[in-house]
Amino acid sequence: MYIPPRPISRPALIALLRVALRGDGNLLALLPAAAYRMEIGPLGWSRRQTLVVNRPELVRQVLLDPEGIFPKSDLMVNALAPLIGDSIFVSSGETWRRQRAMIDPSLTLMRVNRAFPAMEAGCAAAEATLAEHAARGGRFSLDLAMSHLTADIICRTVFSSGLEHQAAHDVFDAFTVFERCVAQVEIRRLIFDRAWTRVPQKPDVLEACRLIRGHLGALLDGHLAAGAGFDDIASKVIEARDLEGRGFTREELIDQLGVLFLAGHETSASALTWAFFILATQPALVARLRAEIREVVGEGPIGFEHTKRLTFVRNVFRETLRLYPPITFLPRIANEATRLGGTAVRRGALIMVAPWVLHRHRAYWRDPDVFDPDRFLPEREGEMTPGAYIPFGLGPRICAGAAFATIEAVLLIARLFRRFDVHVEAPEEVEPAARLTTRPVRQVMCRVTPAP
Repeated sequence: MYIPPRPISRPALIALLRVALRGDGNLLALLPAAAYRMEIGPLGWSRRQTLVVNRPELVRQVLLDPEGIFPKSDLMVNALAPLIGDSIFVSSGETWRRQRAMIDPSLTLMRVNRAFPAMEAGCAAAEATLAEHAARGGRFSLDLAMSHLTADIICRTVFSSGLEHQAAHDVFDAFTVFERCVAQVEIRRLIFDRAWTRVPQKPDVLEACRLIRGHLGALLDGHLAAGAGFDDIASKVIEARDLEGRGFTREELIDQLGVLFLAGHETSASALTWAFFILATQPALVARLRAEIREVVGEGPIGFEHTKRLTFVRNVFRETLRLYPPITFLPRIANEATRLGGTAVRRGALIMVAPWVLHRHRAYWRDPDVFDPDRFLPEREGEMTPGAYIPFGLGPRICAGAAFATIEAVLLIARLFRRFDVHVEAPEEVEPAARLTTRPVRQVMCRVTPAP
């Protein structure tokens, strides 16, 4: 029974003091031990009411939000505005409905059978890079490698071209700065600020956003200059018009394509980093994985039809998403006073739906901290609590790329572990952190060798 890295839960006051003293913005350390047992309750002490919602029917009420009471939280909107503006990921109401109607047709191009060649091309490039690492015996950052790989694939899908290596490195470094320094993860503001307080972002955060948007703008400008020379997601978003015949401005295009790019690569990179780390430290799982590939695929290439039959590989990814959901928290704000179940909710309250907590809740999962891919087998469906597994969200804002991300992960895990063994340096020192996504506190350094 393997328990991968997790924070040690403390009583609420001790958790608060620990986070304040460390000052690293890791929201996981703020979660008290009681959070993993309560159905709904306060997240420690703060000036504004802050509630953790775990009961599945209440989670559904908040995320479906038929009356528009619980939009994206002001903290998240303010944090992401310099990076993705008032785009579909953070907008609400009529603005969100207009954007969604314009973007929806382009999302059909993320159908996995159409996008699969882009996944294969990105994976082939990654195999070549890992073969070079194996030949040299050099160490490299697993986090950066996964970020580069998924950025390359999403670029091929959205922009019809791969992402140049230096650009991928720049985006990874800039997003790391953004996550660590953005005001949303400043615990002091989370505790002491009133609702809807405007928070200025730090210069290094704004510079990171400028760099990322600059790379996206360069990719966009290549499309705009080429006219109708592409049949891809970017072209469809460029061509999109609302009911009044208006399209997106250049800045709005960067906003919307930025959402697709970051959601399509950063979240996948987060999950794959954890999946590769876990497999690297658990050779028995790798042996099962390779045995399944031999049985389903044989010695030939892994095709699209095979990915649907690699059940164990898929369940490894699903269990990774359970223990390390890329989006750790789905914060909402109460626009008006209301009730959730029997709990009074004040106007301006911060409502925290936390997949990290829900996926490890003591009432909903057997051995919740144990990595057990077989819990997703059909014969164990009876153990699952409906609504307690939401790695891609829920409701109208559910991730449109869920199927894309799953097939991508199955292909990458199967192809790369078929050829290589991954060796992590100091695995006992790896620990998770939650800021905007779930990442290791420090980059995971590793080496690769050819599989036997």
